[in-house]
Amino acid sequence: MEEKNTSNERDVVNNIGTSKIVSKKNKKKKYKKFLTIGIVLIVLILVFYSFMNKNNKAVNMMSNIDYSTQTVTRNDIKVTLTGSGTLKPANSYTVTTLISGEILNAPFEEGDIVEEDTVLYEIDSSDAKTNLEKAELNVSQSKKSYDRLLESLDDLNVKASDSGTVVNIDVKKGDSVQPGQVLATIRNSDTMSITLAFSSDDVEAFYVGQSATLTVEGTYEDINGTISSIKNVEEVIDGYKLVKRVTINVKNTGGLSTSDKATAVINNTACVESSNFTYITEEDIKASISGDVVSIKVDEGDSVSKGQLMVVLESTTINDNIDSSERNLRDAELSLENQYENLDEYTFKSPISGTIIEKNYKVGDKLESGKNLCTIFDLSYLTMTLNVDELDISQIVVGQKVNITAEAVENKTYVGEVTKISINGTTTNGVTVYPVTIRIDETEGLLPGMNVDASIDVVNKENVLSVPISAVARGNRVLVKKQGSSNTEEEKEPKKDKNSNESPLEGYEYVQVEVGISNDDYIEIISGLKEGDEIAFANQIPSFQNNMNGFYVEPEMENSAPNGGEQMSDGEHRNEGGRP
Repeated sequence: MEEKNTSNERDVVNNIGTSKIVSKKNKKKKYKKFLTIGIVLIVLILVFYSFMNKNNKAVNMMSNIDYSTQTVTRNDIKVTLTGSGTLKPANSYTVTTLISGEILNAPFEEGDIVEEDTVLYEIDSSDAKTNLEKAELNVSQSKKSYDRLLESLDDLNVKASDSGTVVNIDVKKGDSVQPGQVLATIRNSDTMSITLAFSSDDVEAFYVGQSATLTVEGTYEDINGTISSIKNVEEVIDGYKLVKRVTINVKNTGGLSTSDKATAVINNTACVESSNFTYITEEDIKASISGDVVSIKVDEGDSVSKGQLMVVLESTTINDNIDSSERNLRDAELSLENQYENLDEYTFKSPISGTIIEKNYKVGDKLESGKNLCTIFDLSYLTMTLNVDELDISQIVVGQKVNITAEAVENKTYVGEVTKISINGTTTNGVTVYPVTIRIDETEGLLPGMNVDASIDVVNKENVLSVPISAVARGNRVLVKKQGSSNTEEEKEPKKDKNSNESPLEGYEYVQVEVGISNDDYIEIISGLKEGDEIAFANQIPSFQNNMNGFYVEPEMENSAPNGGEQMSDGEHRNEGGRP
């Protein structure tokens, strides 16, 4: 029993000790919690105090704003777009060579004024002339070859060499023929010819065209004829007789043939011996080239005239040769044209009228392909490009006058004109501008490359109701003196505690107005005010920023003129006074 009681006493003691330890831990946790809450409250109080302190400073500064009063009047308002740019010549050209060689002539200097097509450089062209001569010879040879083939093509059409009768056709359609092969025979039997020998001494008195009487052997028929030719070469017949041959033509009435013989008497002189008649013409028609017979245009017994078509041949080889020769001729002609053009490249002419700005090569210099020889500027007028904002481009039209000034030329204003408005705009950082080209004709004192300022009057309104631009507050409101209110110094003092919707001045109230165009000084009042109304506006508008907490305090008064801003990059514009 004693041991059990002792054990129970120990348990009680242990439990009491454990409770004391837990109680100490709970107290520490509650202490840390209260400490954290206290720190957060202190920080919030400090932040609130800082904000209120800065806001009070802003209110105090607002309470120190100085106000001016003015009467609503009428003024002239002009809106101008301005910008800057760099002058460029009306036209420019850099003469570049595609050939090489020695410069033989360069009759100009920098500063010279040249006309279009004036010779600037002449380059040694001896090699080019040699190549040109070779090309000319090649064309000549190709042309002759082509013409010969065309003539051979004409040989496919076989024609009668003389008038007569077709006595024989030696080919049929589809036959293949070779050069020299007889195709047909033509005979002229209307006139018969006979050649007789006369004594040489007697022939001396004969002449061509002289009449002769012929006697046909067997029938003893007399026929009249005419001497057609006399052969002056003497011959010896029968061993001792000297004779000359005389040819006589007679009309064939149909009874004569080559088997008939005759004698003749000329000027009472008889021939030495008789001879057989011959046809005045009997000719074989032969093929000049090889080919196949595709058509026979005459029949045996037909009468034909000289040059009449008789047989048509076809030759694939000739057609192919003609096509090839035609291509060769065209190639030669193109090569010749290229050589002429190449020769022209050895003489450089001015492509435009203008002033020589740079001369990079002189006589005697060795020229390499791809080099710039000289530069020419057309200075008859100058141009500049003004980049106009997308919001203002609709106010620009071709023909508008532009005032141009340059720092390099003091106390002088030049007049330009808008000549082009490009629709190819450029967008940068969400802003699109359009290039407007301006031409300046009167350029005395100006040079390409000079920086100039340009201004364009886009709107000009005269005698419009207006107020100072600083008199219009946010939301297009203007402080206007109340009716019946006196104008004392006390009333001009701003209120210490004011609401943003209340007037900051005693005796004045905000009036909603409708505004129009504006410039740097005045803004047009379309409605809401009348001429003679007294208005008030701040002389200075403070603004500041608390660098510790980032809060920004902005006063109630602000410029509410229409959009438009300054863009300082070269060639861009700025709107001096907004847009309507």
